[in-house]
Amino acid sequence: MALLFTKRNMYIDTRHSTKIVKNLTYLGYKLFSFMLYFCIVSPLLISCQTKSTPTPMNHNYFENLSLEEKRVIVNKGTEAPFTGEYDNFFEAGIFVCRACGSHLYDSSDKFDAGCGWPAFDKVKEGAIKKTSDFDLGYERTEITCAKCDGHLGHVFVGENLTPENTRHCVNSISIRFIPKEQVIGK
Repeated sequence: MALLFTKRNMYIDTRHSTKIVKNLTYLGYKLFSFMLYFCIVSPLLISCQTKSTPTPMNHNYFENLSLEEKRVIVNKGTEAPFTGEYDNFFEAGIFVCRACGSHLYDSSDKFDAGCGWPAFDKVKEGAIKKTSDFDLGYERTEITCAKCDGHLGHVFVGENLTPENTRHCVNSISIRFIPKEQVIGK
């Protein structure tokens, strides 16, 4: 069905135009009030009611990191393989998060995976968080420090490299080693 526009059916009754303008003005006012409340007032009220505890990434854990450490830990970068100080390192002690100092791994759980990064098959319970990572176009499991949310690396399962069948592939720059002699109650 086609609608033909002719002079006869294009007639606009202007007697009621003031009523139309009033209705549009009223609707515009209602819409403006609605948007003002939900876009400005409501978020302000909600933000005033929430606690102002800083999120881990806003904390000062990252103040003293070098630019390269920040690139990896804060911006979720990756150090080049076979260049990290802990790749081929097997001394007794513990590994802690470089940013916040949380105990992450024991040196007894480190193994040589031949991947170019330090590899661990066990983690201290509750020390890390796992999240899905699609940055390379496929799903990997990113691991971050549970305390400060600093990027550590990725975890891989099913490679049969150890009896645990798990490999935490960690950037050396994201961790710091503490020798067994210096460990106090960690």
